[in-house]
Amino acid sequence: MKERRKRNMSRTGLLFLFCLLMLCGCTHITEFMENTEVSGREVESLAAEKEENTVLLGGMPVGIYMETEGVLVLDTEKMTGMDGKEYTPAQGVVSSGDYITEVNHQKIEGKKQLMDLVEHLDGEKVLLTVRRENTILEKKLTPVQISKGNYRLGIWVRDNVQGGLGTITFLTKNNRFAALGHGIHDVDTSTLLTIKRGTLYRTSIQKVQKGSKGNPGTMEGIIVYNRFHQLGVIEKNTDAGIYGELNSDRSWIGEEVPIQVAEKEEIKTGGEARIRCYIDGGEVKEYSIRVTQIDKESDQVNKGMVIQVTDTELLEKTGGGIIQGGMSGSPIIQNGKLIGAVTHVFVQDSTKGYGIFIENMLKEEES
Repeated sequence: MKERRKRNMSRTGLLFLFCLLMLCGCTHITEFMENTEVSGREVESLAAEKEENTVLLGGMPVGIYMETEGVLVLDTEKMTGMDGKEYTPAQGVVSSGDYITEVNHQKIEGKKQLMDLVEHLDGEKVLLTVRRENTILEKKLTPVQISKGNYRLGIWVRDNVQGGLGTITFLTKNNRFAALGHGIHDVDTSTLLTIKRGTLYRTSIQKVQKGSKGNPGTMEGIIVYNRFHQLGVIEKNTDAGIYGELNSDRSWIGEEVPIQVAEKEEIKTGGEARIRCYIDGGEVKEYSIRVTQIDKESDQVNKGMVIQVTDTELLEKTGGGIIQGGMSGSPIIQNGKLIGAVTHVFVQDSTKGYGIFIENMLKEEES
């Protein structure tokens, strides 16, 4: 009986110990489950953050057409009136870089409309509505009669830019794009063009004119300006690039390559990198470069870093490395992340050029 009670006590003790271990185990299992749940949320958060910081890699060449909002004043001119005297009616009234948006309170859509209105002038004072930077001004001038029934304002103007080539830097999954990495300026006034509308077109690169010291190379391409070759609309022209929306058909892009974007603090001076662009051979390729300088405090938004081409194939094909026309916007990749885009070439040494930080382009796209 004593032995039986001893065995029962032993069994009771073992059962108690087992229950105690199970209780402790459940506590640890609960803690483990809670920790696993927290880790899961962290993973989801990291995945969402990664998705948010991911774009589609560019490198594809495009043709560019833009119309200005109003007509851009290039210059004023001196003219001889019907009476034989010299006149400069617009001097001191409008300035190079102004935009004429209305004539006698009639909105101006383009240069042709302005010329049509001028054809019907009768010598009375004309009221011009002018946008000068961010200020709207009203200016009066007296047209000059140069022959019977023929009056002139003495102003040279422009209203569109076409024939330009550039490179897509990145695309987003909701059909947005960014290109060039710098704005489009008027060639005569150096003014950043304020656009009313613009269009991206397919382009076919036909030839690369090799560069030399003091004369960077250029790309020659064919752009067909019709609706069948339209790729999307340009909505903004800024110092950080041009931005807009693509058409739903994105077959011209080819394989879509997702890539994370880097903050400028992640960029390594002296570090190897690559640029992605189209030169010839019918495909977008990557070429070796080196980041030689970084200026995080640059007062020019599109000149944050200096790059140098090291790829022998690209140097041979271009005669220098960076081509003045067409390569702007080529994505720059370092350590598997998109860090920026090519923006300018050094004229005296076209192996070198400037780049914009990708975070500057993204900031403008999101604004």
